[in-house]
Amino acid sequence: MVGVENSKDELMEAPRGTRSQSPIGAPMKDVQALVVDDDHQIRLTVQAALRGHGFSTVFATTAEEGLAVTRGRRFEVVLLDLRLPGMQGLEMLENLRRLPHPPETVVVTGRPEPASAVEAMKLGAYDYLSKPFDVLKLVSTLKNAAAKCRLSRENTTLKHVVQQQEPYSRGPIIAASNEMKEVLSTVERIAPSDASVLIQGETGTGKGLTAKLIHNQSARTQAPHLHINCSALNDPLLESELFGHEKGSFTGATDAKLGLFEVADGGTLFLDEVGEMSPAMQAKLLQVLDDGELRRVGGTSVVKVDVRIVAATNKDLETEAAEGRFRKDLLFRLNVVNLHLPPLRQRKDDIPGLVGLYLERYRLPGQEVKTLTERAMAELCDYAWPGNVRELANVIEGMVLLAATDELDIDNLPPSLSASQSCPPEDEQAVPVSMAEIQRRHVIRTLRYTGGKKAPAARLLGIDIKTLSSKIRRYGIVL
Repeated sequence: MVGVENSKDELMEAPRGTRSQSPIGAPMKDVQALVVDDDHQIRLTVQAALRGHGFSTVFATTAEEGLAVTRGRRFEVVLLDLRLPGMQGLEMLENLRRLPHPPETVVVTGRPEPASAVEAMKLGAYDYLSKPFDVLKLVSTLKNAAAKCRLSRENTTLKHVVQQQEPYSRGPIIAASNEMKEVLSTVERIAPSDASVLIQGETGTGKGLTAKLIHNQSARTQAPHLHINCSALNDPLLESELFGHEKGSFTGATDAKLGLFEVADGGTLFLDEVGEMSPAMQAKLLQVLDDGELRRVGGTSVVKVDVRIVAATNKDLETEAAEGRFRKDLLFRLNVVNLHLPPLRQRKDDIPGLVGLYLERYRLPGQEVKTLTERAMAELCDYAWPGNVRELANVIEGMVLLAATDELDIDNLPPSLSASQSCPPEDEQAVPVSMAEIQRRHVIRTLRYTGGKKAPAARLLGIDIKTLSSKIRRYGIVL
């Protein structure tokens, strides 16, 4: 029999005077607890003891029932009787420890045996109580166990957050231009809602930073904000990262793993380069967004999730949808609110502020912050910045590292940038070159600027490394 707290046949008044003498402290908030015990009186006693302390409790009479409940709901603490009909408590404890996010387990028994206590602690039990137990000690132990579980899960979440952050997404958004002021005004209006947001703009315009700003200004700011680049993984890996997988679901799946949707539960998930998703992955993502439910790879149980989606792309998804490369229904689901980030060439009033930010960020240890001459600043403001803010950051970092003086002048500008400013006017009588030739020259110039390094060149060009390598082969470019 599985029941939840407040079912009429399970209620019993707490012992008179329990709350007034309780040294337990303030109630916790919404502790998810599972009690597995076949003794009806014990279940009544536990329910009465936990009432008023912030516990949302589910009851089960067998280990099999208890494990079935854990497949669709995450618990922070389990109160587990060691002697049960069918599967015994120690075996259930082993199964609980194999869950992707295991709860803390407090074991109880009416026949205290040192051997079983030692075995339970070896299997990861938080504590061991004997029946009949003291009600105050029971509540205090369960609260401490839940607090430990929450801390462990917060640490796991923080590791995910740190792993998902990109270096270029650190720092404030500079908004001196009217264009960026309008973007920030829109963010301020939409952030408090739970609406999905689609951020569009060229590569390097700050889509990741804007997504983080939306999260920070929302009611979800205390919950996780996670980021995944949808173009960086093939379908099986992307599905596993997003939805998680069960142990043994594929070669190499030696343990169960939570997906980012589960880790970000209650928070925000940023899907970068969502336009690169395959049709199959688009369909799976749409189903989760529509139902608020997912199944891990290789699993059969449904897991409910509450995640706000912020997606980003440098593609025109309406064109992609019209030409059959992106699902129209998924576009409608993602594009509840649309934000367009202007390229840097359309927000040149922001360049001086960005330059100051990067001069400070890339200051060498033990040295003063370098400055720019007016001539150098004018050159930077006149440049078209095809790689946008990310390209500007790379240019400033290179100038700071290579310049021997504290003042940076036009002589310190990278050759490719200086050359682009001094190109003579094209001879209108000359035979125009093909688009392919223009592209070949631009790829060569970008590779020269990056010293032949493909990764930064691909970022500046707004393409992935695979596409860049294909162009290098096609045009016969020798690195």
